[in-house]
Amino acid sequence: MSDSRPSVVLVRHGETKWSRTGRHTGRTDVGLTAEGEVQVKALRGLLADFRPALVLSSPRTRALRTAELAGLTPYQVDEDLQEWDYGDFEGLTTAEIRRVVPGWTVWSGPWPGGETAGQVAARADRVVRRVLGEPDGSTVVLVAHGHLLRVLAARWIGEPARSGRLLALGTAAVCELGWEHEERVLRRWHLIPET
Repeated sequence: MSDSRPSVVLVRHGETKWSRTGRHTGRTDVGLTAEGEVQVKALRGLLADFRPALVLSSPRTRALRTAELAGLTPYQVDEDLQEWDYGDFEGLTTAEIRRVVPGWTVWSGPWPGGETAGQVAARADRVVRRVLGEPDGSTVVLVAHGHLLRVLAARWIGEPARSGRLLALGTAAVCELGWEHEERVLRRWHLIPET
């Protein structure tokens, strides 16, 4: 069962050179690879059933290009949809970071020169409030990044940002957040086109 309140479709951008190699890509503006563009174009079939009242995108080129190739136009840029700012760890893999900070995860930190989990959660909460301000029955599509979208999904269901660690999300994947009775729920997670 669902109700008519606003729902959300999450779209993670397609593959980049950095995502393919596991490098933390926050503020660096890395474009899609050729494979990433193919992945994103394949999303059109999955997205065809959604009739978005509003499409919001991160300002990063990889997200904007994803929105364009997936047919999610027009869109508005929302600065709150930027990826986690990894600070001094930007461009490094988890293995490289753990040489300096054993046991490090993005979920537990530390984040020298970057954002805390609480700061990312605050941005996600602003996006959720914006979605909830849309008319009943509307669908809002958010085009953004892996860690930010995982935090946003956790916040949608009232969980702390750290719970995003339990929601794996690959490139060019689609997720649906909605309602069951009066509760916000994860309706579908990590949908990818059949190949």
